[in-house]
Amino acid sequence: MSAAAPPAYCGHCGGDGPTSDAHQSCRQQLALEPPRFCPQCRRRMKVQVTPLLWTAECSRHGLLGPAVGTRPGAVSTHTAPG
Repeated sequence: MSAAAPPAYCGHCGGDGPTSDAHQSCRQQLALEPPRFCPQCRRRMKVQVTPLLWTAECSRHGLLGPAVGTRPGAVSTHTAPG
């Protein structure tokens, strides 16, 4: 099995290269709030936030949970695409 590829796009702003220094503020924001853009395809996601967790759904890649960008103690809702 191969390791998962790093995200191609920033989950906060949708820009290229989320690991670059230009996205330092985006990484800080993602520590506090869920991603708004799919890190795999850059599509805008449908995001639902509750007091205990969040979910983000991409129309192509399905549900994403706090494993992508998280608040400490949040519950993962990630499901594999079917």
